[in-house]
Amino acid sequence: MEVIVIPEQKIHYNRPLHRYALVTAGCTFILVLAGALVTSTGSSLSVPDWPLSFGQFFPPMVGGVLFEHGHRLIAGTVALMTVVLAVFIQIYEIRRWVKTLAWVSVGAVLVQAVLGGVTVLMHLPTSVSVAHAGLAQMFLCLNVSLALVTSKYWIWDRPARLYHRSLRSLIPWAVGAVYLQVLLGAIMRHSGSGLAIPDFPTCFGGLVPPQWTFPILINYLHRLGALLVLVFVTWVSYKICYRYPEEKTLFWPAVSAGFLVWVQCLLGILVVVTQKDVVPTSVHVLTGAAVLASTLVLALNSLRLFKPAARI
Repeated sequence: MEVIVIPEQKIHYNRPLHRYALVTAGCTFILVLAGALVTSTGSSLSVPDWPLSFGQFFPPMVGGVLFEHGHRLIAGTVALMTVVLAVFIQIYEIRRWVKTLAWVSVGAVLVQAVLGGVTVLMHLPTSVSVAHAGLAQMFLCLNVSLALVTSKYWIWDRPARLYHRSLRSLIPWAVGAVYLQVLLGAIMRHSGSGLAIPDFPTCFGGLVPPQWTFPILINYLHRLGALLVLVFVTWVSYKICYRYPEEKTLFWPAVSAGFLVWVQCLLGILVVVTQKDVVPTSVHVLTGAAVLASTLVLALNSLRLFKPAARI
């Protein structure tokens, strides 16, 4: 075990703890993909009961049961890993806010499990399904944050403070914009509105739909949101990469966010063109989570590096 002590703050860098936090965050991405596959393959009600599956812990893994029960097994594994991570953090961490963050992550995954069960037992109500999807993204953000704040960089490095008033303010807004877009996508996905507008780039052959229903409105708002997020995240990423190419903790998250947001938009187009084929639809959900995680890391690092505006 490598332990690095910072005398001034008496904070220890624990390499095994950080690596375990990284693995937990990585497995959370796998969980997001597994959940996306359940919806994309229409397997959400392949198992009618909960928490067991047909009264068994290991039912025959065939058809939709493979995706639905497989999702449950992955969720249980990630939940257990999150609890273990929280316990390790209570033992090895001295930062109270990190300990609290770890327990918040445990609480989130437990609530997420209950929402998943309610979703099945109530036969996929849209509101509960959307809440389940939205909380999944928050849970991912919590585990990504834990992986970041237990890293050697976060604990050991004491970088020079930078000053850029607009970027310090705008980067957190980028995280919020991406999350709202992901949430809007979840509403569209779970309300069955994914193909309410069947063509692209036009809407029923025009720029604006000729008629409005709830599915069409949600679909159209998601398209507009995608354009706004694409422009916003690309602009923020460009500004970071142009002004601070030497600051790698800002540069690489900015590059990742700027690249992934374009990939995400292309996948969204493929979803329409392929009429919601399983692969692009599921990867679209996963990439949205990756864009959110990248902007979150960028925001956390920027808050650490950028000085607040001077008070007058």
